[in-house]
Amino acid sequence: MVLAMSRPHKRSKSGNFWLRKRVPKDVAALAGRTMEYYSLKTSDPDEAKRRYAEEIVKLEARWASLRAGPRQISEREAHELAASLYDDMLTHYRDYPSDQRLWSTDVGSDLWRAPEKPRGSVLERANKLLRGEYGDTRREDEREAKKDRLRKWCKQQADRLIQERGLVTDEAGRWELTRAVSAAMQRASLTLERMGRGEDVELSSAIQQDRPVPRPDTVKQSDPVDFGALFQAYAAERNLPPRTRYEWARTFEKLAASVGHKDAARLTTDELIKWKDAMVADGLAAKTIRDGYLAAVRAVLKWAMQNRRIVNNPADGVTVAVRKKAGQGIRGYTDQEASKLLSAAAQENDPVRRWIPLICCTTGARLNEVCQLRKEDVERIGTIWALHIRAEAGPIKNLNSERTIPIHSALISRGFLDYVELASPGPLFPSLKPDKFGKRGGTGTKQLGPWVRALGLDDPRLSPSHSWRHRFQTLARRYELKTDIANALTGHGPRSIADRYGETELLAMQREIEKISVFD
Repeated sequence: MVLAMSRPHKRSKSGNFWLRKRVPKDVAALAGRTMEYYSLKTSDPDEAKRRYAEEIVKLEARWASLRAGPRQISEREAHELAASLYDDMLTHYRDYPSDQRLWSTDVGSDLWRAPEKPRGSVLERANKLLRGEYGDTRREDEREAKKDRLRKWCKQQADRLIQERGLVTDEAGRWELTRAVSAAMQRASLTLERMGRGEDVELSSAIQQDRPVPRPDTVKQSDPVDFGALFQAYAAERNLPPRTRYEWARTFEKLAASVGHKDAARLTTDELIKWKDAMVADGLAAKTIRDGYLAAVRAVLKWAMQNRRIVNNPADGVTVAVRKKAGQGIRGYTDQEASKLLSAAAQENDPVRRWIPLICCTTGARLNEVCQLRKEDVERIGTIWALHIRAEAGPIKNLNSERTIPIHSALISRGFLDYVELASPGPLFPSLKPDKFGKRGGTGTKQLGPWVRALGLDDPRLSPSHSWRHRFQTLARRYELKTDIANALTGHGPRSIADRYGETELLAMQREIEKISVFD
């Protein structure tokens, strides 16, 4: 059934929007109230609509849980709840699967297996230890410590899912969900490892079991489920970024145009296969069809089925084969190509062409991070000049992307600080206007791409700006930068849970980054 999308209420005194929703009669006694009424903590109409939709989804889940009462979550239900973590991992690391450092697959497979206890008397065990028969006990201790950290993390994620879904469960149900979280993370991490090796992987979180069919009184096949309303509810709960919202909304528009209707309840697998075949016939890349269009439809329909809006997911199993060919994939600039590009940049008066390639080269930062730098993001900290990559400047990829990194001496010697000093407050590159998603990087790509290609760097495996990021990692290996510090410089996640402890000091980052000889 289509989610009722009433509008948020604006209070005249504060100017903020509020949610006002009457509690169903059969739930009021259990909830202890007859009306839900609270602030959405925003005065922006568009943001209020998004938050309102999110809160409505949470309320409906909480009420359904109250109706059901305390119960144990079955193993199958636990896996379905934890599947969102699998989806989030693949969505987050899909483009750069080797960046995944959150989960350690070497211990994830036996996370809940109790460590084997040594046998024999105390004296016998002591003699075996002295003879080295127990192996490297320090390594085993580190392994157990790593497992303890992952277990704690899984329990926290299980509690979060229980709270977000408004579930009322017992300790046994919490235990099932905790184990399902670890299984989802292990499965996702192993999939990402395969993707990092270039293997052809189907991006689907479907559990290979029979799925429970919703009760007839919760989903009626005759009830229409509009693509647009369904996607808006999904996007609100998942808090999709603007670009993803835009692209996925267009995906459903194209699907509707192909099948001739907008009703998810009557959508069939045959219609989806026909749509897929049409895209193949039009010459779209197989990877675009699989990871762009089909993945979006599958994710939204799966969510709709789990939330009792449709009976089944017709997109399950619909895919297209993707075959990698030799010579594909982005590569970094060679020494000769980098020298040619940087020499051309040094002759430019346009700040975008003069400074952005050199900043990308010396920091390994993403193009969008550099394009949206502001004058106040360049700061002297003690004796070290540094760049702040901040969310306040504009959209950044993830939590690890927000960082402070030292400015390489090669950039300073070229006069970058003089340029910053003369710049007006605000964006360092004001000619780069934000695109419709709020990113200056899109505009930067349009300006830098044709210029780089005009220099004769026309290899399709070269990305005019992202190839600098690949080159930085090449130089990090050449000059033996410490791996954890190289990851901190480029905004990659920690390699292991242990790497999350402590801070990466600016002085240590400067020591490592200065090992790189930029103009070799």
